[in-house]
Amino acid sequence: MIALIRIVVQLLSDVCRFAVLLLRPSGALAAENLFLRRQLALYQERGMKPHRVDAAMRIGLTLLSRLFDWRAALVVVRPETLIRWHRAGFRLLWRFRSRLGRPPIPLELRQLIRRLADENLLWGEERIANELLLKFGLRVSPRTVRKYMPRRAPGLQRGDQRWSTFLRNHADAIVACDFFPVVTATLRQLYVFVVIEHASRRLVHVNVTPHPTAAWTLQQLREATGFGNCYRYLLHDRDSIFAKHLDDSISRLGLTVLKSPPRTPTANAICERVIGTIRRECLNWLIPLSASHLRSILKSWTAHYNRGRPHMSLGQGVPDPPADPALPPHENSGHHVDRCLVVRAKPILGGLHHEYSLLTVGT
Repeated sequence: MIALIRIVVQLLSDVCRFAVLLLRPSGALAAENLFLRRQLALYQERGMKPHRVDAAMRIGLTLLSRLFDWRAALVVVRPETLIRWHRAGFRLLWRFRSRLGRPPIPLELRQLIRRLADENLLWGEERIANELLLKFGLRVSPRTVRKYMPRRAPGLQRGDQRWSTFLRNHADAIVACDFFPVVTATLRQLYVFVVIEHASRRLVHVNVTPHPTAAWTLQQLREATGFGNCYRYLLHDRDSIFAKHLDDSISRLGLTVLKSPPRTPTANAICERVIGTIRRECLNWLIPLSASHLRSILKSWTAHYNRGRPHMSLGQGVPDPPADPALPPHENSGHHVDRCLVVRAKPILGGLHHEYSLLTVGT
């Protein structure tokens, strides 16, 4: 590929030089030609061997030979060699024009086939061909569809579903949990336990402990999920604290334990991301003094996270929308807030964040 680019660049530079030479007077070109021939004669007399001719030089000499009588000007190779180059270029041209097979389908249709195949792992070429005919009126052979379908990875055969697809299909019934460490002002290490609901992104439970144990973790899960809940799956990583007897106890709560693959934090991406959000928006700006202080900070920030912080994954919604939402701006207000409304700011964590709402004047 690099050699092809080099050839194209050299040919374009030769074309530019030729275009510049066409603008010069014929007398100046003849004098320059004679000047170069006299210098070339010195190399011929000394018998110096020229550099090896590359592909770009072959193509350039072949094209230039069609514009004048080249036999008297050819020095670096024999005439038979230049004729052989010309015939090779002629054969290559006709091979390109006479290539076998049907012409490729339009690029937009190829992109549509790849999109249907990527978005629907259970579909084969027959299903995609029928979909194109039924929904878009495009008649494409299943063999042609198979030709342009993307090659699947060896470990992902047709019929398998992605981990993200499984999570979306079961989001309403999935909660995820994880631990992360926090260091206090006295350099004491505490552990924060987080439980989040996949469907609504709501922080179900947050608590702090200096010594996480299996019994303490099970109690936190009892408080977070309770009995008779709608949750059916609990996703966690392979931390040593999640021992087999803990998973058995969790199963008695009516939850099916899903363990993420080893060294794959992206399999528990929602919980990992909320931990990063807690660090970036809360703990990176505060120094907890003790476990109770850290618990108070997280309680205040969790309420803000669930009820006042917009989430892009929810379409700029919030996990726990208020029962009596604030007055929305009028549809025809443009870029101006109605005069009968006023913006109210509620500080969170001493002004680290704020929650804004609209109130009518006088309330």
